[in-house]
Amino acid sequence: MNDQFYQQFPALQREQDGKTFVFLDGPAGTQVPNSVIDAISHYYKNSNANSHGAFITTRETDEILDGTREKVAAFLGAEGPHTISFGQNMTSLNFSLSRAIGRALRPGDEILITQLDHESNRGPWISLRDQGVIVKEIPLLPEGVLDYEALEYLLSDRTRLVAMGWASNIFGTVNQVRKVRKLTHQAGAWLLLDAVHYAPHFPIDVQEVGCDFLLCSAYKFYGPHVGLLYARPGLLDRLQPDRLRTTYQHAPYSIETGTLNHAAIAGVQAAIDFIASYGTGDSLRQQLLSSMQSLRQYEQQQFEELYNGLAAIEGVKIYGPGIDVPDRAPTIAFNLPNMNADEACEKLAKHHIFAWSGHFYAIRSTEVLGLAEQGGVIRMGISGYMRPEEIRRTLEVVKSLAAQ
Repeated sequence: MNDQFYQQFPALQREQDGKTFVFLDGPAGTQVPNSVIDAISHYYKNSNANSHGAFITTRETDEILDGTREKVAAFLGAEGPHTISFGQNMTSLNFSLSRAIGRALRPGDEILITQLDHESNRGPWISLRDQGVIVKEIPLLPEGVLDYEALEYLLSDRTRLVAMGWASNIFGTVNQVRKVRKLTHQAGAWLLLDAVHYAPHFPIDVQEVGCDFLLCSAYKFYGPHVGLLYARPGLLDRLQPDRLRTTYQHAPYSIETGTLNHAAIAGVQAAIDFIASYGTGDSLRQQLLSSMQSLRQYEQQQFEELYNGLAAIEGVKIYGPGIDVPDRAPTIAFNLPNMNADEACEKLAKHHIFAWSGHFYAIRSTEVLGLAEQGGVIRMGISGYMRPEEIRRTLEVVKSLAAQ
């Protein structure tokens, strides 16, 4: 994006030793703009109350909750606010959803997960093995993509759910969810998508994709730590989530437990407004689509420079899909020839370049590809506020480290 976009993030202005920080840690969570910080602060200063009361601050809280559901629905292309639920994070929402779905399953019913996914979309489903549910894995190929032929073989008339990520948070792989949706539909199974790593980089239209459930996290797209759940109309009301008798017994509230983080939810609304402000169109949805398409194009330009620059450094080993695949999240996993990932990230940090090392909770993928025993990988990701000079600065430092 442009310099005006960059200037909206106060964390990006911070300096140490006369240098700004290079935030290549976006896959673990982005920085937030002033408008999000202001929205959270404004809520605490003016509207802090519990919901569903008779006085002004509680009514303002209700307006924030309702308004944010509407804006998340626009962000995801959903049917309306009645499809959107809030949670502490994606993981807690997915555990709640897995328990609810588990109550509708019988011993011998099957769930498919993948070897590529974050543990938050594996562990909740694996836990259902305790009640006799059969959980199978869609294999991961050496190229960092799923084996779709194996998926077709694994699907059966006992398959009730396929749970998979839309984009890999370690390799940047974008899965073929439309193909999977067709296969799950033929099998009569539900499709659940973990879009935590996809949502920051691509426009989403849940109705066009045809998924039954989708989860994402606002802190990956310039917002605070709030988990978001989309459930196709009518599905939550067919399930029995954990809930108190004080909880509204219908969607979207039935899966929400306790008092929500109202201030953070105000920040979610502000984050979506922030993204929309860089788009064009008559409706919020049109503005979001326009802005996300522009973000995608800009991020791809920066990512190509990062990917090609790393690939040109002698000894650098890159994992996952190449740069030439049609869809790829702007995230790269690699290693240096002369040090492990932890050591590399420590040295990058001394140059004020922020990157992550390890498995990033995509543990199974590192096991399958033989990366776990070497300490995982270095991960860098492009966010919309990255600037070309930061990419060049990063490549210079990585080149010097690889030559040590």
